Amino acid sequence: MKSIRILALDLDDTLLRSDLSISHRTRHAIKRTEQLGVTVVLASGRIPEAMEHSSRLLGLNKRPGYLVSNNGALIEESNSGVIIHEALLEPRLALIICDLADAEGFAMQLYQDDIMYVSRQNEYSRYDQRVTGIRQVVVENFRAMVKEGCYKLTIPGDPAVLSHVASLFRTYLGDNITLFASRPYSLEVMSKNTDKGTALAKVAKTLNVDAKEVMAIGDSMNDEAMIRWAGIGVAMANADERIKSIANFVSDHNNDDDGVAEVIEKYFFDKGN
Repeated sequence: MKSIRILALDLDDTLLRSDLSISHRTRHAIKRTEQLGVTVVLASGRIPEAMEHSSRLLGLNKRPGYLVSNNGALIEESNSGVIIHEALLEPRLALIICDLADAEGFAMQLYQDDIMYVSRQNEYSRYDQRVTGIRQVVVENFRAMVKEGCYKLTIPGDPAVLSHVASLFRTYLGDNITLFASRPYSLEVMSKNTDKGTALAKVAKTLNVDAKEVMAIGDSMNDEAMIRWAGIGVAMANADERIKSIANFVSDHNNDDDGVAEVIEKYFFDKGN
């Protein structure tokens, strides 16, 4: 599909297999799209340091592309590290979030540089540490650290009770924040009007590309905004059913079975023939 000029890819459970690798077939398919003049954008809830390995595997550290990290709060050029946009959570709001979460007995996480700072250890942050490879540090005075500013705050917890926290935040903070579950056990709070869709729109504007010339592939609720915004929104076969319902189409394969490569081959290269 030669009209596509930007290809935006989520990482976890989309581009990355369960072992966090990227298959040779998928890497080759992505490189072929770049040869057509397509700009590749990696869009993740991860911090930049946790995206670096994937970026290098694709050679984006040597070629023009973009890294959308922290679920849209930070946009960088992949080959230069130049920041083209960032949106910090206002300290006043971050402190309110911190106090509300603490009052309800929930731990908090903050990602900075290559470290995951946590208010206290918990099973969910330990799982995140295994998945991302980011070092975890417990901060005694988490509130003081939040006051210095951050891109996002993450509230880990049992999916069955996180919805209560989300309702609480909406009641007290309303439209002043962006709130969604990046994973069932992970509630993320960011500044208002900050998400992958808004970030992708900024990249497109920088490149003078229209939304209809953008394809976005994802699987989770933090991909919703970019899948809605892109001219062609694709849900992985393993995607959340809510994401499948808003996508233009759903891939036949999952992330462990080269779903991204399948989509690229089918829609850019006539099924690879």
